[in-house]
Amino acid sequence: MIPAVLTINIGSSGTKFALFRADFLDLVERGVITAPGASPVLTLEGCSCPRDQRVVPLPHGTGGEDAIRWLLGFVHKRFAGMVLAAVGHRVVHGGLRYVEPTRLDTGVLADLESLVPLAPEHQPQALAAIRAIAATDPGLPQVACFDTAFHRHLPALARRFALPRALHDEGIVRYGFHGLSYEYIASVLPTVAGTCANGRVIVAHLGHGASLCAMQNLRSAGTTMGFTPLDGLMMGTRSGGIDPGVLLHLLETRGMGVHEVHELLAYRSGLRGVSGISGDVQELEASDDPRAREALELFAQRAAMEIAAQCVLLGGLDALVFTAGIGERSAQMRNRICARLDWLGVDLDPAANAAHHPQIGRTDSPVPVFVIRTNEELVIARAAVGLLGDARRNVARVSTDARVTHPRKPGLPGNATQRGMPA
Repeated sequence: MIPAVLTINIGSSGTKFALFRADFLDLVERGVITAPGASPVLTLEGCSCPRDQRVVPLPHGTGGEDAIRWLLGFVHKRFAGMVLAAVGHRVVHGGLRYVEPTRLDTGVLADLESLVPLAPEHQPQALAAIRAIAATDPGLPQVACFDTAFHRHLPALARRFALPRALHDEGIVRYGFHGLSYEYIASVLPTVAGTCANGRVIVAHLGHGASLCAMQNLRSAGTTMGFTPLDGLMMGTRSGGIDPGVLLHLLETRGMGVHEVHELLAYRSGLRGVSGISGDVQELEASDDPRAREALELFAQRAAMEIAAQCVLLGGLDALVFTAGIGERSAQMRNRICARLDWLGVDLDPAANAAHHPQIGRTDSPVPVFVIRTNEELVIARAAVGLLGDARRNVARVSTDARVTHPRKPGLPGNATQRGMPA
């Protein structure tokens, strides 16, 4: 049996999974579960089956923990020649304590549960997935990889808010997010960008959730998201940075409650709120509605302004990188943003940009511009294997464990207590 690592990445637009050989970290398959209406589907993006068989329907209405259990069963059935050695998870918030990949147990889960208020759109779903797998297969090791961890080296001034010191000391600081994506970009940037990779680089992770990371020597020197993933750039449905006086006005004058304000900022703002049409850039770019154009222009303007602000932290700009769904796929949005940065030396090659080439700046542009497809799943898989040791030494153990190849049904007794995980 071939040892494998499964990664689970629950994001704003769906649940991504990837399956890797644990010995060489070769990708076996990857895909995403999305739920159009009440009819969720798994779309496979790898090469384990013909193109016309890459959409697999889930049972009607399957979601949440049931979808995770379904996915685990699907992986066991589809890849019967492989045996899971571990599952790695993207966990958005690690707080001040968790700055490295961590083996999950009941104590770690309790700590991460306390951080739910700081990432309520992401943290609960990740923890629910972890518990669903623990209940289904108590003996299967699980590892958490944290989006906040990449920013652990933020300089003191970049981390601090202009609040009383007592609040800062209690942990109300800029944490930053999308760290797994930035870690991957940092790992491949020297190969893509050459010597300028170690210089002053801004990476624009533009997806349904969006942020920037200013890098110096491939480490985080500044970022736009802060205490929570609501801060910074305008996003698909999130407002990004906003005058706190607006929030006080909504609470005091409009009589809105805290949960109403949160729902407004997280789900009814951003591209969706400004356009009144959609939070999806592709849909807005296809629309003739002037509100769609206004939303796109505001998104680009806010992104360009924040890129300029990160240049202050770096003292200049040696390279600009676009990544994630919008950054990788929308030539129009890249052009909108870069057109506002020509004074910085950013000069796109229209043909290269339209063709989504890896380098989309003109050859004589003072600031080279790159498009790099991110790979958070590889970062998670690499971390899981590194934390748990050489999977090749453990293949005999995991391949003879019936719980791995034939996961338990929820509720059956097992050795969860001995392993330190909740059943």
